[in-house]
Parts: sequence; structure tokens; C-alpha cells
Amino acid sequence: MKSHFIKFFTCLILCFVGLNLQAQNLTEKEKEVIKSKINFNISQAQKNIDNNQYYKAQSDLDEALTLANQINDNKNIGLIYSKIGKIQFITEESNEALQTLIKAIEKQRFAEDNINIAETYKTIGIVYMSKNNFNRALDYFTSAEGLFENEDLHDFEAESVLYKGDAYYNLENYEEAEIEYEKAVSISKSYLNNKILSSAYVHLGKNKIKLGQFDEAEKLITQGLTIAHKNNFPSITNIAYASLSDIYNETEDYKKSNTYLKKHIKLNDSLLMAKRGFLSSDKRLDKLYSNPVEYQKEKEADLEKEASSTWLEKLTTILSIALITILSLLTLSLYKNNNIRLKSNNILHKKNAELTIAMEKAELATKTKANFLSTVTHELRTPLYAVTGLTNMLLEEDPKPGQVQHLKSLKFSGDYLLTFINDILQINKIEANKVDIEPEVFNLKKKAENVMSALNNSALDNNITLHLEYDKNLPTNFNADQLKISQILINLIGNSIKFTKDGDIWIRIIKQNQNGENFEVRFEVEDNGIGISEEKQQNMFESFSQGSIQINRKYGGTGLGLSIVKGLIDILKGKIYMKSQLGKGTTFFFEIPMKKSNEIIVEKKANYFNEIDEIELSNIKILVVEDNKINQMITKKILNKMKLYCDVVDNGEEAVDMVKTTKYDVVLMDIHMPGISGMEATKIIRTFDKELTIFALTAVTIEDKMQEFEEAGFTDIIPKPFKQEDFEKKLFNALMLSEKGDNSTLNHTS
Repeated sequence: MKSHFIKFFTCLILCFVGLNLQAQNLTEKEKEVIKSKINFNISQAQKNIDNNQYYKAQSDLDEALTLANQINDNKNIGLIYSKIGKIQFITEESNEALQTLIKAIEKQRFAEDNINIAETYKTIGIVYMSKNNFNRALDYFTSAEGLFENEDLHDFEAESVLYKGDAYYNLENYEEAEIEYEKAVSISKSYLNNKILSSAYVHLGKNKIKLGQFDEAEKLITQGLTIAHKNNFPSITNIAYASLSDIYNETEDYKKSNTYLKKHIKLNDSLLMAKRGFLSSDKRLDKLYSNPVEYQKEKEADLEKEASSTWLEKLTTILSIALITILSLLTLSLYKNNNIRLKSNNILHKKNAELTIAMEKAELATKTKANFLSTVTHELRTPLYAVTGLTNMLLEEDPKPGQVQHLKSLKFSGDYLLTFINDILQINKIEANKVDIEPEVFNLKKKAENVMSALNNSALDNNITLHLEYDKNLPTNFNADQLKISQILINLIGNSIKFTKDGDIWIRIIKQNQNGENFEVRFEVEDNGIGISEEKQQNMFESFSQGSIQINRKYGGTGLGLSIVKGLIDILKGKIYMKSQLGKGTTFFFEIPMKKSNEIIVEKKANYFNEIDEIELSNIKILVVEDNKINQMITKKILNKMKLYCDVVDNGEEAVDMVKTTKYDVVLMDIHMPGISGMEATKIIRTFDKELTIFALTAVTIEDKMQEFEEAGFTDIIPKPFKQEDFEKKLFNALMLSEKGDNSTLNHTS
């Protein structure tokens, strides 16, 4: 007996050693053979699952899993875990099924097996449905639907949509359930999937019962029942019988209700008996294989019976039993420890899968928000172009004294709305990390003076004096992003002006630290206005955050300025903080790194069209392509005021024809037009004229479309609505470059 025991453990050790050596030295040919065995086992397992032989299927999958682990075949490991999870769910082991399915997701995601990830998501959703966790189930069905749709697997997509309907139905959200069921009907009809179509009709009918639409419910369920009878779908037939019984009960046709109820009970009992039949034998076998304690007891009894009468044989038997018992206890201990570790890992995998789904949903929401903002921006900018353009023209055309104040109010409202739109877009770009640093050489002191000069009229309206203190130890020329620094100063100084009356504002620029050519510059904006309470200071840099609703109404503003400032300073790798006291004023401090520049800045004097002879201007030919009649009129009047004249066409086709027959200096091209768009028209023009200056005169969100504009062949972009001086400067520079023979593409500037 003792020798048999030693031989057994020796063989076991040799087997382990042999397996390790084999795994390390497999050739490609041997791996292919193993893969073939894996595929065969998976195929056999699926056949056994289809025939309700779950224990046989489990055995096939266990063997396939061993082989797949041997060659690290992650794709098949994920598939095997997914099928094992399905078997565990069918055999009513929901918790174990979830753990196994989470393992499947981990392997499938590593192998980038999106199709099987979708299938596993669907199965997890079904498990959660059985546990009455319908919201979680809905998340997984939605993820499965999206992946199936991306892979053009429309039968599977229809099934996921059907399950989504079931989840909404169980959540008593019958309106959403109806949408999903109707979608399942549509997809399954298109792709001739009778099983999904039959089930979708029946479930849609059940949903109509909940909505009180009994006639329509009866019609739909009857359609589904007809397809189920024809194709022998007993489980769908069973649901249809029960649903028809419910309808006739609600409509007080108790005879029909009783008839269908009897059919339902009879078929349901038949299905349950069949299920018990094919589960029972597998469960008994599984119990025998999963109960080592009973097996061990039987072996111990056998050993006692077979013990010889001799003292040596008895001793050997006792020692063998003791050794086996010790090994069993050790094995049990290891099993328990391993089980605890596996449970912890499964919890982590499960949470990771949930986080992944949450991340996918967040990304979708972010994308939807960006698309929405882009659409809304275009729709708002187009009428704003008319509002601001017409208002400016009316103010310049000598209006009646009584109309001036009304026109100024209209101009203020238009400018405010445009500022609000631009602030929202700026926040959106900052949050999406779409803002880049664009350094250039500039005079910092002069930049601060220019900002103060631009804001001086607003300061005088509130009887405020602006003061600038520039550190003598600080150089004036720097290489940094002057546009963002200007935006920060404009927002902070503008904020101080808004909340200060009859006072002073000090702007200080101080050298904080220096390391060679690199400086850390500190900016201070101090006012003696109304101040901010300590409670409100905590949220001052968050979007749409102001002191209170009353302050918002009294002082105005979008509530986005300080949030933009914080975002821009973060981009510039700086920091901002503040101190304030109610009734005494507020000081904002921000520090940013800047690099000194020794480059000499040459001031360029802008000479626009006023300095050009009218005869020379009359030779300039401009084509305006715009479908909106009001915008046509505004653009034409702006050009006429600059002593420039233009032709106007309504669409892209006419624009292409006009450019072919007439030599133009500049084309101002709208983007969204009936027929061919401005993009398409420009691409056509570029096939026969590479040199023509074409401006995109558009209200779209240009930062998100720059690459498209460049690929289409636009020279530059002029966003609507625009300031007339900016438009005039850009047009003048383009015409002057054209005259000099320099046709290089101009860089876009905001």
C-alpha cells in the first residue's frame, strides 16, 4: 500500500514537470494542432449545450480551457469562459455565472474580440434580469447593442434591443419599452429573423396591455403566436398564451381567457418538466464530482475493510489514511484561500467592467454635448450676424435722436449674446483639451496698457480710475501666448469694473522669480469694490458661479469669465488665487512662467482702404456666395462702405460658374447652402484655379473644422458675426498679398 502511494505522488510530480516543459518548448506546428483541438472541443460543447447536455458541454470546455491556457490563447479563453458562464446561468448558479462572465470580458477585451465582448455583455444583462437588477441589465444590453451595431451583426443587435425592451418593461417604463420593441420588430423584419420577430410581436403586445390598448395588443400577440406555431418556438408560444389570457380577462371574455390559460398551464408544465429532466442528471453527476468529503469517507472505509490482520499492514493503513487526511486538509485550506483570492479578483474585475461601461457612456455624453454645442452655435451665430450687422449700419446712417438709445440697447444685447456664446465655446474647448499654446514675441507692458485702454470707457461709466504698476526689474519683451494673457487680464479687470463703483483698480505686474531667460511673472488685479464673502469664494472659479442670483441680475455677466481664466492659467502652467473682504474689495493674483525675448518688435502701421485710390479700388472684384438674403445685404453694405463692390450669388453651383467666366480677386463663401455646400464648391474651384483667394465666411465652430477647411482649399476663415475692423484688415492683407504675387495661405487668427 505504501509503495502504491509513493508511486502515485511520483507520477503526479512527473506529470506537472512534463506539462511545464511541454508548454515552454511547443513549436508553431504543435500550437496549430492544439488550436484545432480547442476549436473542436468548443464546437462539441456548443452541440451539447444545444442538446441540453450541460455536463458533457462543461467537460468539453474544461478540456479546451486547459489547452487554451497552455498556449495563452486569450481569444478562446474569453470565449470558453463566456460559454461556461452561460451554462452556470442555465443551471441556476447566477453568482458563479457573473464571476465567470467578468473573467471572459477581461480576456476578450485583452484580445480586442469586440463581437464576443458584445455577446458576453448581453449574457451579463440576462443574468442581472434574473436577479431583478433591471437598471444594471439595461446598461449591459445597451453596450451589447452598440457593439453589435458597429460589427453589422443585426440579428444579435435585434436580440439586444428586445432585451432592452424587457428591462424597460420590468422597470414599468412602458413608453421606452414600446420604442425598443418596435425597433426589434423593424430590425428582425429587415433581416428575416423569425424567432426575434415572433418574440418582439408578443412582447410588444404585452406592453400594449399595460398601456390599456387591448385591441392592438391582441393583434400583435396573434401575429407573434402565428410565427411561433409555424416555426415551433414553444417558449414564445407559452408567453403568447398567457398574454392572450390576460387580454380576454381584462375585456371580460372569461371563456376565451380560461381557454388560453389552460393552454399556457399545460405548455408551461411541459417546458418545466423538460428543463428538470435535462438538469437533474447533470446536477447529480456534478454533485458526485464536487463532493470530495464523501468520496474521501468512502475511500477511508475501503482502506479499513482491506486492512490485513498483520500489525505492519494495519500500521501502513493507518499512516496512509492519516497522510491522505492531512493532504485533504491542506488541499481544502489551499482551496479556501484560493477561493477568497478569486472572489476578491472577481469583485475587482466586475467593478472594472462597470467603470468601463460608465466611461463609454461618459464619452458618448461628451461627444453628444460637443455636437449639440456646435449645432446651436451655428444656429445662433447666423441670425446674430443679421442683428449686429443691421444695428451697426442703422447707427451709422444718422438715425433719429429718439431711435439712438433703442439701437444702442439692441447692439448691447447682440454683443452680450455673442459674448455668452463665445464663452460657452471657450469653456467647451478648455474642457475638451482643444486649446493649444501659441507663443509669439510681444511687449508685455504695452499689452497691459492696450487692455486697460480698451476697458477704460467701461471704467469711466462706473467712475473708476485704472492704475498700472510695472516692475522696473522686469523686461518688457517676452515670448509667450499674448492672446491668452490678454483674455485673462480682460476677464479679471472687466470683473473688477463690474463690481466696483466710484473707486480704483490697480493692475500690478511683478517679477517673482528668474532663472536665466525664464521668469515667473506675478499679476495682481486689485479693486475696492463690493468684495466677496468667504462662503462664495470657494466656488468662484467654477462655471456659471457668481455671488448670487441677485448679483447676477444687478451686475450682469455670464458667470463663465473666472472659469475661463482658471482654465487658461492651467493651460499656461500657472496658478491663480484670491483674497477678498465684503465691502472692502477683492484682489486676484496669478503667476505664470514666461520667457524673455531679445527680439526687436517692429510696429506695423495698418493702412486700410481709405489710403487707396478709388479708381484702384474699383478694379477689385469680389464675389459674395450667400443664400440668406439679409446676410447678402449686410455683407454687400459693409463692402460698399469700404468702397468695394461685389457680385452676389445664392448657391455653390452659381459660384462655380461665375468663377469660371469672371476673374475675381476674392470670393467670400458661405458654408451651409442649398445644393452643393461651400466646401464642395471650393473643392471644385480648386480643380481649375489654385491661386484665387477664397474666404470661408461662416458661422460654424471654426476651431473644430479647421482641418476640413484647409483640405477643401480655403485661403482663410472669417467667422460670423465679425467686427468690421477685423474683416477689413483681413481683406486688405489678402488683396495686398495678391497684388505682390504672394499667394501663400494665410494663417487663421481668432
